[in-house]
Amino acid sequence: MDLNDAFYFVQVVENGGFSAAARSLNIPKSRLSRRVRQLEDDLGVRLLQRTSRVVTTTEIGKEYYRHAQEALARFEMAETAVRRKTNTIAGNVTVSCSVGMAQFGLDQILPQFLQDNPGVTVVQRTSNQIEDLIKDGIDVAIRGHMDTLPDSSLIQVRLARVEWHLFGSQDYLDALGAVHDPAALANHPAMVLGRPRDTHQWLLTDETGQTASVPCTVRLASDDMSTLKNAAATSLGLVALPSYVCRPEVEAGTLVRVLPDWTAGTPQISLLMPSKRGMLPAVETFLDFLKQDLPAVLSNIVANPE
Repeated sequence: MDLNDAFYFVQVVENGGFSAAARSLNIPKSRLSRRVRQLEDDLGVRLLQRTSRVVTTTEIGKEYYRHAQEALARFEMAETAVRRKTNTIAGNVTVSCSVGMAQFGLDQILPQFLQDNPGVTVVQRTSNQIEDLIKDGIDVAIRGHMDTLPDSSLIQVRLARVEWHLFGSQDYLDALGAVHDPAALANHPAMVLGRPRDTHQWLLTDETGQTASVPCTVRLASDDMSTLKNAAATSLGLVALPSYVCRPEVEAGTLVRVLPDWTAGTPQISLLMPSKRGMLPAVETFLDFLKQDLPAVLSNIVANPE
């Protein structure tokens, strides 16, 4: 019996059907269906019930799936262990992330990963739109979110919490004068990430948990964090951005943190992946690398100005 057929069967079950599994594996649906049917013929049993719209496992299919899943996981562990020992990890990894994560997070660590793993190719898909991991053939997505992500079939791994701060140029703050509380910033010009709302507000929280909602006047809205922080550095107004994004400008003195006792949000950064079953060694190695190295980049908290 071909072990690949067992792997294909597991992928069909975990992806909820032949079409989704074929997209995930990037192979023709007809080939996948033919291999699973061959597996059923070899075993002499029906593992799946097929209708025009739904594919479900039979009772014996459920039992076979459980054992096949465990066996494949052991083979994957064995292969990964050997490849790591011999430094022969190879393959493609497709990662989805926001524009900001690509520019200010992954850009600092991806080159090192590729140097350490010369047999791996990383395909980075950069977009501020949420993509369908299974449909679009994505191995891992890096996503920021304020609320808990909805339960789904996706594997979720929490990576880090990221503080957002308010920033402005020194010239702008000199003209503004001393700022001791959020109310002093009401209706100031702002650069905002994403699409502007009719009434845009900064939602601030201090170290004691006290909150303040401060209305601001949108001068520039963009999906690109570089554009926003560059505009703030030219004294056009204030901007709320992740701390690690503005660290170089703060160290260079072109931006200054405003209200250092207040934050403008602390979203969670998480890794999402379709399934750990059937995960290629290259993808598993990349995930381990992200979990080890990316939190240090995201936690680069800028110092308060003296």
